[in-house]
Amino acid sequence: MDKPLVAIVGRPNVGKSTLFNRIVGRRIAIVEDTAGITRDRMYAEAEWNSKEFVVIDTGGITLDERDPLKTQVTVQAQVALDEADVILLMVDAVAGVTPSDEDIANHLRGSSKPVFIVANKADNQVRDADSAEFYALGLGELYPISALNGRSVADLLDGVVKALPEEGTESPYPEDAIKIAIIGRPNVGKSSLMNAIIGEKRMIVSDIPGTTRDAVDTVVQRGDQTLVLVDTAGIRKAGKIQGSIEYYTVLRAVRAMERADVAMIVIDAFDGLRDGDKRVAGFAHEAGRACVVVVNKWDLLSEEDMHKFADDVRRQIPFLSYAPIVFTSAVTGMGVVAAVDTAIDAASNHAMRISTGELNRIIQNAVDAHPYARKGKELRVKYVTMPDVKPPTIILFVNDPELAHFSYVRYLENQIRKEYSYEGTPLKIIVRKAKKERK
Repeated sequence: MDKPLVAIVGRPNVGKSTLFNRIVGRRIAIVEDTAGITRDRMYAEAEWNSKEFVVIDTGGITLDERDPLKTQVTVQAQVALDEADVILLMVDAVAGVTPSDEDIANHLRGSSKPVFIVANKADNQVRDADSAEFYALGLGELYPISALNGRSVADLLDGVVKALPEEGTESPYPEDAIKIAIIGRPNVGKSSLMNAIIGEKRMIVSDIPGTTRDAVDTVVQRGDQTLVLVDTAGIRKAGKIQGSIEYYTVLRAVRAMERADVAMIVIDAFDGLRDGDKRVAGFAHEAGRACVVVVNKWDLLSEEDMHKFADDVRRQIPFLSYAPIVFTSAVTGMGVVAAVDTAIDAASNHAMRISTGELNRIIQNAVDAHPYARKGKELRVKYVTMPDVKPPTIILFVNDPELAHFSYVRYLENQIRKEYSYEGTPLKIIVRKAKKERK
Protein backbone atom coordinates (compact mmCIF):
# COMPACT_ATOMS: atom_id res chain seq x y z
CA MET A 1 0.00 0.00 0.00
CA ASP A 2 1.07 3.60 -0.62
CA LYS A 3 2.57 5.45 2.35
CA PRO A 4 0.35 8.16 3.90
CA LEU A 5 0.97 11.71 2.70
CA VAL A 6 1.59 14.87 4.73
CA ALA A 7 1.22 18.15 2.78
CA ILE A 8 2.83 21.43 3.88
CA VAL A 9 0.82 24.37 2.50
CA GLY A 10 0.64 28.10 3.11
CA ARG A 11 1.26 31.48 1.56
CA PRO A 12 4.69 32.19 0.02
CA ASN A 13 7.82 32.68 2.13
CA VAL A 14 6.63 31.34 5.48
CA GLY A 15 9.30 28.59 5.65
CA LYS A 16 7.58 25.57 4.10
CA SER A 17 10.72 24.33 2.33
CA THR A 18 12.79 24.74 5.50
CA LEU A 19 10.34 22.58 7.43
CA PHE A 20 10.29 20.06 4.56
CA ASN A 21 14.07 19.73 4.71
CA ARG A 22 13.97 19.45 8.49
CA ILE A 23 11.42 16.60 8.40
CA VAL A 24 13.05 14.54 5.65
CA GLY A 25 16.49 15.05 7.21
CA ARG A 26 18.33 16.42 4.22
CA ARG A 27 18.43 19.53 2.07
CA ILE A 28 16.21 18.79 -0.93
CA ALA A 29 13.96 21.77 -1.52
CA ILE A 30 15.51 25.07 -2.63
CA VAL A 31 15.52 27.48 0.31
CA GLU A 32 15.85 31.18 -0.49
CA ASP A 33 14.59 34.26 1.29
CA THR A 34 12.50 35.31 -1.69
CA ALA A 35 8.74 34.87 -1.98
CA GLY A 36 7.65 32.15 -4.39
CA ILE A 37 11.03 30.39 -4.84
CA THR A 38 9.45 26.91 -4.62
CA ARG A 39 7.92 26.39 -8.05
CA ASP A 40 7.03 22.71 -8.07
CA ARG A 41 5.67 20.43 -5.44
CA MET A 42 8.35 18.16 -4.05
CA TYR A 43 7.92 14.99 -2.05
CA ALA A 44 10.22 12.67 -0.13
CA GLU A 45 9.95 9.78 2.29
CA ALA A 46 10.28 10.46 6.01
CA GLU A 47 9.99 8.48 9.23
CA TRP A 48 9.08 9.40 12.80
CA ASN A 49 8.45 7.08 15.74
CA SER A 50 8.78 4.09 13.39
CA LYS A 51 5.96 5.47 11.21
CA GLU A 52 6.83 5.97 7.54
CA PHE A 53 5.11 8.62 5.46
CA VAL A 54 5.68 10.91 2.47
CA VAL A 55 5.95 14.66 3.04
CA ILE A 56 4.97 17.07 0.25
CA ASP A 57 6.38 20.58 -0.05
CA THR A 58 4.22 22.92 -2.12
CA GLY A 59 4.60 26.32 -3.67
CA GLY A 60 2.92 29.10 -1.70
CA ILE A 61 -0.84 29.33 -2.05
CA THR A 62 -1.99 32.68 -3.41
CA LEU A 63 -5.74 32.59 -3.92
CA ASP A 64 -7.50 34.80 -6.50
CA GLU A 65 -4.16 35.62 -8.13
CA ARG A 66 -4.06 36.51 -11.83
CA ASP A 67 -0.35 35.86 -12.31
CA PRO A 68 -0.17 32.58 -14.36
CA LEU A 69 2.85 31.25 -12.46
CA LYS A 70 1.31 31.84 -9.06
CA THR A 71 -1.94 30.34 -10.32
CA GLN A 72 -0.09 27.14 -11.25
CA VAL A 73 1.55 27.02 -7.82
CA THR A 74 -1.89 27.35 -6.23
CA VAL A 75 -3.19 24.50 -8.38
CA GLN A 76 -0.44 22.11 -7.32
CA ALA A 77 -1.00 22.99 -3.69
CA GLN A 78 -4.67 22.10 -4.19
CA VAL A 79 -3.64 18.74 -5.64
CA ALA A 80 -1.44 18.15 -2.61
CA LEU A 81 -4.46 18.85 -0.40
CA ASP A 82 -6.57 16.36 -2.35
CA GLU A 83 -3.87 13.68 -2.12
CA ALA A 84 -2.79 14.29 1.48
CA ASP A 85 -3.86 12.45 4.63
CA VAL A 86 -2.70 15.24 6.96
CA ILE A 87 -2.37 18.96 6.12
CA LEU A 88 0.07 21.36 7.77
CA LEU A 89 -0.99 25.00 7.28
CA MET A 90 2.17 27.00 7.81
CA VAL A 91 1.98 30.63 8.96
CA ASP A 92 4.48 33.27 10.13
CA ALA A 93 4.51 33.84 13.90
CA VAL A 94 6.34 37.16 13.44
CA ALA A 95 3.95 38.59 10.83
CA GLY A 96 0.81 37.38 12.60
CA VAL A 97 -2.47 36.59 10.88
CA THR A 98 -2.61 38.03 7.36
CA PRO A 99 -5.52 38.26 4.89
CA SER A 100 -3.84 35.52 2.82
CA ASP A 101 -3.75 33.22 5.86
CA GLU A 102 -7.47 33.84 6.39
CA ASP A 103 -8.26 33.10 2.73
CA ILE A 104 -6.31 29.82 2.85
CA ALA A 105 -7.95 28.85 6.13
CA ASN A 106 -11.38 29.43 4.57
CA HIS A 107 -10.31 27.20 1.69
CA LEU A 108 -9.19 24.44 4.07
CA ARG A 109 -12.08 24.63 6.50
CA GLY A 110 -14.24 22.35 4.38
CA SER A 111 -11.60 19.64 4.23
CA SER A 112 -12.26 16.39 6.07
CA LYS A 113 -8.50 15.88 6.54
CA PRO A 114 -6.76 16.68 9.84
CA VAL A 115 -5.32 20.22 9.61
CA PHE A 116 -2.56 21.51 11.93
CA ILE A 117 -1.63 25.18 12.13
CA VAL A 118 2.16 25.47 12.21
CA ALA A 119 3.32 28.91 13.38
CA ASN A 120 6.88 29.12 12.12
CA LYS A 121 9.67 31.42 13.35
CA ALA A 122 8.48 31.00 16.97
CA ASP A 123 11.98 30.72 18.38
CA ASN A 124 11.20 31.92 21.92
CA GLN A 125 8.43 31.79 24.51
CA VAL A 126 7.18 35.30 23.72
CA ARG A 127 6.46 34.31 20.13
CA ASP A 128 4.88 31.11 21.41
CA ALA A 129 2.38 33.21 23.35
CA ASP A 130 1.82 35.62 20.45
CA SER A 131 1.01 32.67 18.16
CA ALA A 132 -2.26 32.11 20.04
CA GLU A 133 -3.90 34.62 17.67
CA PHE A 134 -3.86 31.95 14.95
CA TYR A 135 -6.60 30.06 16.81
CA ALA A 136 -8.87 32.68 15.26
CA LEU A 137 -8.46 30.88 11.94
CA GLY A 138 -10.79 28.22 13.31
CA LEU A 139 -8.82 25.18 12.19
CA GLY A 140 -6.96 22.41 14.00
CA GLU A 141 -4.37 22.31 16.74
CA LEU A 142 -1.68 25.02 16.87
CA TYR A 143 2.05 24.17 16.94
CA PRO A 144 4.48 27.11 17.35
CA ILE A 145 7.85 25.96 15.98
CA SER A 146 11.12 27.13 14.47
CA ALA A 147 11.84 25.12 11.32
CA LEU A 148 15.27 26.73 11.05
CA ASN A 149 16.66 25.53 14.38
CA GLY A 150 14.25 22.64 14.95
CA ARG A 151 12.56 24.05 18.04
CA SER A 152 9.38 22.06 18.87
CA VAL A 153 9.40 20.25 15.50
CA ALA A 154 9.49 16.94 17.39
CA ASP A 155 6.21 17.85 19.15
CA LEU A 156 4.66 18.63 15.77
CA LEU A 157 5.76 15.29 14.30
CA ASP A 158 4.39 13.44 17.34
CA GLY A 159 1.00 14.95 16.55
CA VAL A 160 1.32 14.24 12.83
CA VAL A 161 2.04 10.53 13.15
CA LYS A 162 -0.87 10.10 15.59
CA ALA A 163 -3.20 11.59 12.98
CA LEU A 164 -1.95 9.42 10.10
CA PRO A 165 -4.24 6.59 8.95
CA GLU A 166 -3.50 3.05 10.02
CA GLU A 167 -1.74 0.62 7.71
CA GLY A 168 -3.84 -0.39 4.72
CA THR A 169 -5.04 -3.84 3.82
CA GLU A 170 -2.73 -6.40 2.27
CA SER A 171 -2.19 -6.55 -1.47
CA PRO A 172 -5.07 -8.29 -3.31
CA TYR A 173 -2.58 -10.00 -5.62
CA PRO A 174 -0.79 -13.35 -5.09
CA GLU A 175 2.48 -13.05 -3.17
CA ASP A 176 4.52 -14.19 -6.19
CA ALA A 177 2.81 -11.78 -8.60
CA ILE A 178 5.23 -9.61 -10.58
CA LYS A 179 4.15 -5.97 -10.65
CA ILE A 180 5.29 -4.14 -13.80
CA ALA A 181 4.91 -0.36 -14.12
CA ILE A 182 4.80 0.92 -17.69
CA ILE A 183 6.24 4.43 -17.47
CA GLY A 184 7.42 7.14 -19.82
CA ARG A 185 6.78 10.66 -20.98
CA PRO A 186 3.40 11.35 -22.65
CA ASN A 187 2.50 9.89 -26.05
CA VAL A 188 5.33 7.37 -26.37
CA GLY A 189 2.91 4.44 -26.73
CA LYS A 190 2.47 3.16 -23.17
CA SER A 191 -1.23 2.36 -23.52
CA SER A 192 -0.66 0.77 -26.94
CA LEU A 193 2.07 -1.42 -25.40
CA MET A 194 -0.33 -2.38 -22.62
CA ASN A 195 -2.96 -3.38 -25.18
CA ALA A 196 -0.40 -5.44 -27.10
CA ILE A 197 0.60 -7.28 -23.90
CA ILE A 198 -2.92 -8.11 -22.74
CA GLY A 199 -4.22 -8.70 -26.27
CA GLU A 200 -7.24 -6.47 -26.04
CA LYS A 201 -8.04 -2.77 -26.17
CA ARG A 202 -8.77 -2.35 -22.49
CA MET A 203 -7.00 1.00 -22.16
CA ILE A 204 -7.97 4.19 -23.96
CA VAL A 205 -5.49 4.69 -26.79
CA SER A 206 -5.19 8.12 -28.37
CA ASP A 207 -2.63 10.33 -30.08
CA ILE A 208 -3.49 13.15 -27.66
CA PRO A 209 -0.74 13.42 -25.01
CA GLY A 210 -1.91 12.76 -21.47
CA THR A 211 -4.93 10.60 -22.31
CA THR A 212 -4.20 8.22 -19.44
CA ARG A 213 -5.09 10.23 -16.34
CA ASP A 214 -4.51 7.73 -13.56
CA ALA A 215 -2.58 4.59 -12.74
CA VAL A 216 -4.65 1.51 -13.60
CA ASP A 217 -3.79 -2.06 -12.60
CA THR A 218 -4.47 -4.89 -15.06
CA VAL A 219 -3.95 -8.50 -13.95
CA VAL A 220 -2.68 -10.87 -16.65
CA GLN A 221 -2.25 -14.60 -16.16
CA ARG A 222 0.67 -15.94 -18.18
CA GLY A 223 0.84 -19.66 -17.59
CA ASP A 224 1.49 -20.10 -13.87
CA GLN A 225 2.81 -16.56 -13.55
CA THR A 226 0.55 -13.67 -12.47
CA LEU A 227 1.53 -10.28 -13.87
CA VAL A 228 0.13 -7.01 -12.57
CA LEU A 229 0.56 -4.33 -15.24
CA VAL A 230 0.40 -0.73 -14.10
CA ASP A 231 -0.21 1.72 -16.93
CA THR A 232 0.73 5.17 -15.66
CA ALA A 233 0.07 8.63 -16.97
CA GLY A 234 3.10 10.09 -18.72
CA ILE A 235 5.70 11.87 -16.64
CA ARG A 236 6.44 15.37 -17.91
CA LYS A 237 9.09 17.91 -17.07
CA ALA A 238 7.76 19.91 -14.14
CA GLY A 239 7.76 23.24 -15.97
CA LYS A 240 5.60 21.80 -18.76
CA ILE A 241 2.87 20.47 -16.50
CA GLN A 242 -0.34 22.47 -16.85
CA GLY A 243 -3.46 22.16 -14.71
CA SER A 244 -4.44 20.02 -11.78
CA ILE A 245 -4.95 16.81 -13.80
CA GLU A 246 -1.33 16.88 -14.98
CA TYR A 247 -0.08 17.38 -11.43
CA TYR A 248 -1.99 14.28 -10.41
CA THR A 249 -0.35 12.54 -13.36
CA VAL A 250 3.21 12.99 -12.11
CA LEU A 251 2.55 12.24 -8.45
CA ARG A 252 0.50 9.12 -9.13
CA ALA A 253 2.88 7.82 -11.80
CA VAL A 254 5.77 8.02 -9.35
CA ARG A 255 3.72 6.41 -6.57
CA ALA A 256 2.59 3.60 -8.88
CA MET A 257 6.17 2.93 -9.90
CA GLU A 258 7.28 2.78 -6.27
CA ARG A 259 4.92 -0.14 -5.58
CA ALA A 260 6.08 -2.05 -8.67
CA ASP A 261 8.86 -4.62 -8.94
CA VAL A 262 10.06 -3.61 -12.38
CA ALA A 263 9.64 -0.51 -14.54
CA MET A 264 9.33 -0.73 -18.30
CA ILE A 265 10.70 2.65 -19.43
CA VAL A 266 9.09 3.35 -22.80
CA ILE A 267 10.94 5.53 -25.32
CA ASP A 268 9.60 6.67 -28.71
CA ALA A 269 12.01 5.42 -31.39
CA PHE A 270 10.82 7.99 -33.91
CA ASP A 271 11.31 10.96 -31.54
CA GLY A 272 14.65 9.68 -30.27
CA LEU A 273 15.95 10.04 -26.73
CA ARG A 274 14.64 13.21 -25.06
CA ASP A 275 15.40 14.93 -21.77
CA GLY A 276 12.02 13.74 -20.54
CA ASP A 277 13.09 10.13 -21.11
CA LYS A 278 16.17 10.69 -18.96
CA ARG A 279 13.98 12.20 -16.25
CA VAL A 280 11.69 9.16 -16.24
CA ALA A 281 14.69 6.82 -16.14
CA GLY A 282 16.06 8.77 -13.18
CA PHE A 283 12.79 8.32 -11.26
CA ALA A 284 12.93 4.55 -11.77
CA HIS A 285 16.62 4.28 -10.86
CA GLU A 286 16.26 6.40 -7.70
CA ALA A 287 13.28 4.30 -6.63
CA GLY A 288 15.54 1.22 -6.78
CA ARG A 289 13.30 -0.60 -9.24
CA ALA A 290 14.37 -3.21 -11.74
CA CYS A 291 14.37 -1.53 -15.16
CA VAL A 292 13.90 -2.49 -18.80
CA VAL A 293 14.28 0.13 -21.54
CA VAL A 294 11.60 -0.45 -24.19
CA VAL A 295 12.16 1.39 -27.47
CA ASN A 296 8.68 1.50 -28.98
CA LYS A 297 7.42 2.38 -32.50
CA TRP A 298 10.49 0.69 -33.94
CA ASP A 299 8.51 -0.21 -37.09
CA LEU A 300 8.83 3.44 -38.14
CA LEU A 301 12.62 3.14 -38.50
CA SER A 302 15.09 0.78 -40.16
CA GLU A 303 16.87 -2.04 -38.34
CA GLU A 304 20.22 -0.49 -39.26
CA ASP A 305 19.64 2.19 -36.65
CA MET A 306 19.04 -0.29 -33.82
CA HIS A 307 22.64 -0.58 -32.60
CA LYS A 308 23.18 3.15 -32.97
CA PHE A 309 20.07 3.88 -30.89
CA ALA A 310 21.17 1.43 -28.17
CA ASP A 311 24.62 3.01 -28.02
CA ASP A 312 22.98 6.42 -27.70
CA VAL A 313 20.89 5.21 -24.75
CA ARG A 314 23.96 3.78 -23.01
CA ARG A 315 25.89 7.01 -23.52
CA GLN A 316 23.15 9.39 -22.38
CA ILE A 317 21.73 7.29 -19.52
CA PRO A 318 24.89 5.70 -18.07
CA PHE A 319 23.31 5.10 -14.65
CA LEU A 320 21.04 2.50 -16.29
CA SER A 321 23.92 0.43 -17.63
CA TYR A 322 22.40 -2.65 -15.96
CA ALA A 323 19.06 -2.28 -17.80
CA PRO A 324 18.48 -4.39 -20.93
CA ILE A 325 17.20 -2.62 -24.05
CA VAL A 326 14.45 -4.20 -26.14
CA PHE A 327 12.88 -2.92 -29.36
CA THR A 328 9.15 -3.22 -29.93
CA SER A 329 6.26 -2.17 -32.10
CA ALA A 330 3.02 -2.15 -30.15
CA VAL A 331 1.14 -1.79 -33.46
CA THR A 332 2.58 -4.87 -35.18
CA GLY A 333 3.36 -6.81 -32.00
CA MET A 334 7.06 -7.09 -32.83
CA GLY A 335 9.21 -7.67 -29.74
CA VAL A 336 6.33 -7.40 -27.24
CA VAL A 337 6.66 -10.97 -25.96
CA ALA A 338 10.44 -10.52 -25.63
CA ALA A 339 9.88 -7.30 -23.68
CA VAL A 340 7.60 -9.05 -21.18
CA ASP A 341 10.01 -11.99 -20.82
CA THR A 342 12.85 -9.54 -20.19
CA ALA A 343 10.80 -7.71 -17.54
CA ILE A 344 10.02 -11.02 -15.78
CA ASP A 345 13.72 -11.94 -15.76
CA ALA A 346 14.61 -8.50 -14.40
CA ALA A 347 12.04 -8.88 -11.61
CA SER A 348 13.49 -12.29 -10.75
CA ASN A 349 16.99 -10.81 -10.52
CA HIS A 350 15.59 -7.97 -8.42
CA ALA A 351 14.55 -10.53 -5.80
CA MET A 352 17.63 -12.82 -6.07
CA ARG A 353 19.75 -13.24 -2.94
CA ILE A 354 23.36 -14.50 -2.84
CA SER A 355 24.36 -16.53 0.21
CA THR A 356 26.71 -14.87 2.67
CA GLY A 357 29.48 -17.40 2.09
CA GLU A 358 29.32 -17.04 -1.70
CA LEU A 359 29.23 -13.26 -1.49
CA ASN A 360 32.29 -13.13 0.77
CA ARG A 361 34.14 -15.47 -1.61
CA ILE A 362 33.46 -13.19 -4.60
CA ILE A 363 34.49 -10.01 -2.80
CA GLN A 364 37.59 -11.53 -1.21
CA ASN A 365 38.79 -12.83 -4.58
CA ALA A 366 38.19 -9.39 -6.09
CA VAL A 367 40.15 -7.65 -3.30
CA ASP A 368 43.00 -10.17 -3.55
CA ALA A 369 43.21 -9.65 -7.32
CA HIS A 370 43.25 -5.85 -7.05
CA PRO A 371 44.06 -4.48 -3.57
CA TYR A 372 43.23 -0.83 -3.02
CA ALA A 373 44.95 1.82 -0.92
CA ARG A 374 44.61 5.57 -0.46
CA LYS A 375 47.10 7.87 1.21
CA GLY A 376 49.27 4.91 2.13
CA LYS A 377 46.49 3.03 3.90
CA GLU A 378 45.08 -0.21 2.52
CA LEU A 379 41.34 -0.84 2.34
CA ARG A 380 40.46 -4.14 3.99
CA VAL A 381 37.03 -5.74 3.60
CA LYS A 382 36.28 -7.65 6.79
CA TYR A 383 32.86 -9.06 6.01
CA VAL A 384 30.08 -8.85 3.41
CA THR A 385 26.37 -9.56 3.73
CA MET A 386 23.16 -9.11 1.73
CA PRO A 387 20.41 -8.22 4.24
CA ASP A 388 17.75 -7.28 1.74
CA VAL A 389 16.53 -7.61 -1.85
CA LYS A 390 14.25 -5.57 -4.14
CA PRO A 391 16.76 -4.09 -4.80
CA PRO A 392 19.60 -6.43 -3.75
CA THR A 393 21.37 -4.58 -0.95
CA ILE A 394 24.97 -5.41 -0.05
CA ILE A 395 26.79 -4.16 3.04
CA LEU A 396 30.59 -4.05 3.02
CA PHE A 397 32.12 -3.94 6.50
CA VAL A 398 35.59 -2.43 6.11
CA ASN A 399 38.43 -1.10 8.25
CA ASP A 400 37.88 2.51 7.13
CA PRO A 401 34.85 3.60 5.02
CA GLU A 402 36.72 6.76 3.98
CA LEU A 403 39.06 4.58 1.90
CA ALA A 404 36.22 3.11 -0.17
CA HIS A 405 36.34 5.31 -3.27
CA PHE A 406 33.24 5.04 -5.48
CA SER A 407 35.33 3.76 -8.37
CA TYR A 408 36.58 0.81 -6.30
CA VAL A 409 33.06 0.08 -5.07
CA ARG A 410 31.99 0.03 -8.73
CA TYR A 411 34.81 -2.45 -9.44
CA LEU A 412 33.51 -4.75 -6.67
CA GLU A 413 29.99 -4.45 -8.09
CA ASN A 414 31.26 -5.45 -11.53
CA GLN A 415 32.94 -8.52 -10.05
CA ILE A 416 29.62 -9.58 -8.51
CA ARG A 417 27.85 -9.06 -11.83
CA LYS A 418 30.43 -11.22 -13.61
CA GLU A 419 29.20 -14.26 -11.67
CA TYR A 420 25.61 -13.17 -11.08
CA SER A 421 24.66 -10.80 -13.86
CA TYR A 422 21.73 -9.20 -12.06
CA GLU A 423 20.63 -7.91 -15.45
CA GLY A 424 17.87 -5.37 -15.12
CA THR A 425 18.33 -4.53 -11.45
CA PRO A 426 20.50 -2.03 -9.58
CA LEU A 427 22.74 -3.22 -6.77
CA LYS A 428 22.68 -1.05 -3.65
CA ILE A 429 26.10 -1.21 -1.97
CA ILE A 430 26.55 0.31 1.50
CA VAL A 431 29.98 0.70 3.12
CA ARG A 432 30.20 0.59 6.91
CA LYS A 433 32.97 0.44 9.46
CA ALA A 434 33.61 -3.03 10.86
CA LYS A 435 33.58 -3.45 14.60
CA LYS A 436 37.00 -3.77 16.13
CA GLU A 437 38.05 -7.32 16.86
CA ARG A 438 39.08 -8.20 20.39
CA LYS A 439 42.76 -8.88 20.83
